[in-house]
Amino acid sequence: MQAPKAKKINTLLEKHGDHRTDAYFWMNERDNPEVTGYLRAENDYATHVMKDTEPLQEALYEEMKARYKKDDESIPYFFNEYWYIVRYEKGQEYPVFSRKHLSLDAPEEIMLDANIMAKDFAYFDLGSAAVSPDNQLAAFSTDTLGRRIFTIHFKNLMTGALLPDRLENTTGKSVWAADNRHVFYIRKDKNLRAYQVWRHELGTAQSEDMLVFHEEDEAFDVNVFKTKSLEYIFIASSSTVSDEHRFVPATDVDAPWTILQPRMADLEYSVEHFGNDFYIITNANDATNFKIVKTPVAQCGIAHWQDLIPHREDTLLEGFEIFRDYLVLEERTEGLLQLKIIDHNNQSSHYLPFSDPTYTAYIGINLEFATHTLRYGYTSLTRPNSTFEYDMQEKTTTLLKEQEVLGGKFVAGNYVSERIWAPSRDGKSRIPVSLVYHKDTVKSARTPLLLYGYGSYGHTVDASFSNVRLSLLDRGFIYAIAHIRGGEYLGRDWYEDGKMLNKKNTFFDFIDAAKHLITEHYTSSAHLYAMGGSAGGLLVGAVINEEPQLFHGVVAQVPFVDVVTTMLDETIPLTTGEYDEWGNPNEKEYYEYMKSYSPYDNVRETDYPHMLITTGLHDSQVQYWEPAKWVARLRELKTDDHLIIFKTDMSSGHGGASGRFESLKEDALEIAFLLKLEGITA
Repeated sequence: MQAPKAKKINTLLEKHGDHRTDAYFWMNERDNPEVTGYLRAENDYATHVMKDTEPLQEALYEEMKARYKKDDESIPYFFNEYWYIVRYEKGQEYPVFSRKHLSLDAPEEIMLDANIMAKDFAYFDLGSAAVSPDNQLAAFSTDTLGRRIFTIHFKNLMTGALLPDRLENTTGKSVWAADNRHVFYIRKDKNLRAYQVWRHELGTAQSEDMLVFHEEDEAFDVNVFKTKSLEYIFIASSSTVSDEHRFVPATDVDAPWTILQPRMADLEYSVEHFGNDFYIITNANDATNFKIVKTPVAQCGIAHWQDLIPHREDTLLEGFEIFRDYLVLEERTEGLLQLKIIDHNNQSSHYLPFSDPTYTAYIGINLEFATHTLRYGYTSLTRPNSTFEYDMQEKTTTLLKEQEVLGGKFVAGNYVSERIWAPSRDGKSRIPVSLVYHKDTVKSARTPLLLYGYGSYGHTVDASFSNVRLSLLDRGFIYAIAHIRGGEYLGRDWYEDGKMLNKKNTFFDFIDAAKHLITEHYTSSAHLYAMGGSAGGLLVGAVINEEPQLFHGVVAQVPFVDVVTTMLDETIPLTTGEYDEWGNPNEKEYYEYMKSYSPYDNVRETDYPHMLITTGLHDSQVQYWEPAKWVARLRELKTDDHLIIFKTDMSSGHGGASGRFESLKEDALEIAFLLKLEGITA
């Protein structure tokens, strides 16, 4: 069976006097039968090429599935007279949301059973659920296509009956006012930007809803939320580098909205409420790594902000949690997250002790103010995700739950994690790399190693446990995460140095980390693999153009690879809001810089690694045609006989298949691809 050959229809694209010829531009015609025909032909070819691995894929799927507890449930959480529990029933793909009144011994009330709701759909996502303050009603949202466009429904929790109210074209989130009659929600525009906040009154048609706020700046998205105190409802307008918040009392939906602080260029902030004050995390006044300020509710402009936790050059402040007697900080120093407890009464402080060389910790769900217990999570490359309760007064820790790894083979002590530092080519930076491998794996030029990276939006990929990854580690692979610039692993400057006109630092860091792993004898190019998804797909796409012989194989998941054309098309979701990340190509300087690294625009006649590329037909984040065009151009120009496998999920979007076990089939395909290249058959 021959690989599909896409037809060529040359389209001339002109900007700033520069001309590009795109032979596959026609693939953006979603409803064109030739487009879907091409995607299906690629799927058939992928099946053909991977036919010899089907028994292995099935074995991997069953192996990974066997590690998961089939009837798992969350730790109960008490709030507003009810214990809330999310659980999975044996053999089911989707969660069941339930609650118990006052006591865990009380009868279980099934709020939502996503398995029943999903039974008629190839794809199903239960976006969010919010219970009214009087505990009588639930607002919940569903997406049955995968484009992250949700419909909000309402259910009477006392009778089990669905209300006739339906709110279409939303982000899925809903916030109840204190009156139990009004709900605030967000609509999306034609480009899927969250741009309007509306207020709905139960019992009325959506056409009668009131527009509360319209964000006209296309670089900004909107969000709506209620403070932990439940006293205020906030609307947040946010771009990549600027925020603006406005609020009303939750008890008065007709009150005029008060702006906490008007938007300013490069001023970022987010807010929480306690007592008479707003607590704000912000980068105001050159606080690059952020600080916490507080201000009276009645005097909330920036002129009234008073420093509570000052800015520190060596520590990134990522978040905080307020309690009546304590303040808990999420801090990142030298890449590692720490939780700092501050006693309001005497201003004493201490850190929670973590011992792994690389790990992640985070503040969990803490809805009560008047408590001295903190719920937090912890995981590492060798330790499954665990939830703890920490007594901030007694300084004692209780393990509430550790993720179970079934199947009888997992022993944490059989795996080794470490963190190394790779020198960067600029001579001024060191790139952190987290690694994990089986203790019996011998590091050598013949050892297979999978290097993962992302490096955009300030998103940090922390070292965390993966059930799926065990199937690679147990077969001799080393798994590594390159904490490259573009993320915030080493602070805000680490992000700033990997965006806009510094974007190539992201790609160079990944290459330099890979070469360091080879130099240090962890692996060699003949056994080195790269993986990245979305903006991480851009990463691996740019890297293989820069160093096509560095990797033996690449997995690119829903990759953002047609950077210039996408960023010039303001009708595509996310584009205008991305200018602060990538730059605006309507300006010549940014256009030329993007063009110099865009994976699609820089494919050339050379040998490329083996490649597995995946997408979803309904992807709203990275449109399916980006990887489709990329594959067609790679097939046209590459000079090797290496594999290119292109798989489109015809019923899903950016997040892949829905359901907790169905998505494992995608993982099995990726792992089987890597094992195939290594000649590992079982």
